[in-house]
Amino acid sequence: MNKRIVASIIAASILLIAIAFQSIGFFMNESFSENKASMLPGGQQPEEKIIERGSATKRIAQISLEGTIMNNPGSNPNPLGGGGYQHEQFIEKLETIKEDNSIKGVLLYVNSPGGGVYESAEIHDQLQEIKEAGKTIYVSMGGMAASGGYYISAPAHRIFASNETFTGSLGVIMQSINYQELANNFGVKFNTFKSGEFKDIMSPTKPMSDQERQIIQSLVDESYEEFVDVIAEGRNMPKDKVYDLADGRIYSGKQAVENGLVDEIGFQDDALNALQKEIGGDPQVIEYKDNSIGAFFDLPLAKSLLPNSEIRFIEQLISNRQGPTLMYMYNE
Repeated sequence: MNKRIVASIIAASILLIAIAFQSIGFFMNESFSENKASMLPGGQQPEEKIIERGSATKRIAQISLEGTIMNNPGSNPNPLGGGGYQHEQFIEKLETIKEDNSIKGVLLYVNSPGGGVYESAEIHDQLQEIKEAGKTIYVSMGGMAASGGYYISAPAHRIFASNETFTGSLGVIMQSINYQELANNFGVKFNTFKSGEFKDIMSPTKPMSDQERQIIQSLVDESYEEFVDVIAEGRNMPKDKVYDLADGRIYSGKQAVENGLVDEIGFQDDALNALQKEIGGDPQVIEYKDNSIGAFFDLPLAKSLLPNSEIRFIEQLISNRQGPTLMYMYNE
């Protein structure tokens, strides 16, 4: 059996396992989610790790958001991605920061192409509440902080990016796949029973009508306006200028500084040094450890055998099983 056949078998097996877990709702089960917390060290409270020693009454919390901003309750349902981004854990960290009076500043490292509209808005609102609690927020952008990655960065008091950072892609996208013609070529027929005219809107088995397109576009436009408002408020920028910038294009860090989306060129250490000076004194710097059972699904053998293009295709199939959703997302 050659390597290609083995790779195909592994790929098919991974996809079937992922579909099975999603179909039975194993990780969506509320009782499992509750019990999971008690099985993990630290329980619901994020475990702290001291990065730099200093005053315990004047602290900086360093947190990272890396990957696609999507809520996958209980664990990472992508068997190719290990732990991945954990939305519930990230929200817990923000809530802990908000309630901890010893934390005076937050350094948020963002390396993300964006993600779900709902999840991005939830993070944004948490950061707003942290600001209202009198804490200073700085953002350090990694290689990419685009679309939803910028949305969550907008409330920060100061944003740092490298010249090579990709940011921008300001806007909303919603996509679906239509495979009706492909199915027809293989003689596949679909039977659909629905309770209303638009119950199967964006179905992959039929073309969209003009009226259906108008309905979806109205949702996209509504989320886009919310995005524009977030940038205008967070950057203290006129909405007319935001509209000019928010046409979906990507910007380098250098371009983002020039157009006002980013404050300063620098890396994470530069942002931390600047925040330490802003807070003053000798602040202790901490970060939170991640508690994840996602590594259970980490399959290095599959990664070593499958080409990157096939890995991305399988990941897309798995994620798309939840159906089309509004996204603040940079699409390559």
